[in-house]
Amino acid sequence: MGRRWLITGCSSGLGHALATAAARSGDELAVTARKTADLEDLAAAWPGRITPIPLELRDAASCEEAVRTAAERLGGIDILVNNAGIGLFGAVEEVSDAELRDQLETLVVGPWRLARLVLPLMRAQGYGHVLNVSSVVGRMAFPGLGAYVAGKHALEGMSQALAIEAAPHNIRVTVLEPGMFATRYGTSMTESAQRVPAYDGTNREMLEGARGLADSPETGRPEDFAARVLEIVAADATPLRIPVGDDAYGYLEVADQAYREEFAAARILTRGPAPA
Repeated sequence: MGRRWLITGCSSGLGHALATAAARSGDELAVTARKTADLEDLAAAWPGRITPIPLELRDAASCEEAVRTAAERLGGIDILVNNAGIGLFGAVEEVSDAELRDQLETLVVGPWRLARLVLPLMRAQGYGHVLNVSSVVGRMAFPGLGAYVAGKHALEGMSQALAIEAAPHNIRVTVLEPGMFATRYGTSMTESAQRVPAYDGTNREMLEGARGLADSPETGRPEDFAARVLEIVAADATPLRIPVGDDAYGYLEVADQAYREEFAAARILTRGPAPA
């Protein structure tokens, strides 16, 4: 019997590739985007296997309707993939309260809400798998991405708590930490309304680099991401956090070393002899 997926953010990029791979494997899916017109190619390519559903992640009623429709059409939900998201570019000083709230609604509140709606279904059927798509910035930071970094850190913290709570109910939680993949992430990124010229140097270089990801020959293919996710959901057991892409491991090894050095420096500072 095929698996039943609910995947958010399937109009393009990683979500689109994952939906295609899962349908090809024989599974049934409910896929979402803000406009179902953006999902017509998936529905046409896999009639009977893919159900397109409109979803505004920041709207509670829309989330409730999407989960209800998915469960009715599929007869249940085995796998929830919280993939939808968008980046906000701006230094911490530049990002307004409203812009920050909007970013966190998409990256944290929406996925949290969908998990809350799906968990009772998974508990009732005795199993399930929640996959939250984070990023390497869930464990490190880049200039100009403070709001996005904050959202992904929060998503990973929520996932860690959820993994402990859900394990007794045979519900697995996985955090996917992709590196750089050829998606619309960079070109669809919005910029904060306020600009502080003092941050233009390093931050603008980061923005231009992000916008060039889709055309870089070194950037990963979304199809490779999808193949790895299918391996993960088929595995008997998985760690909580899984980097996806060779560059992701490189980034996080550097981040891990920096954390260890910071931890060692803090230990010396706070546990050494008190200053005279």
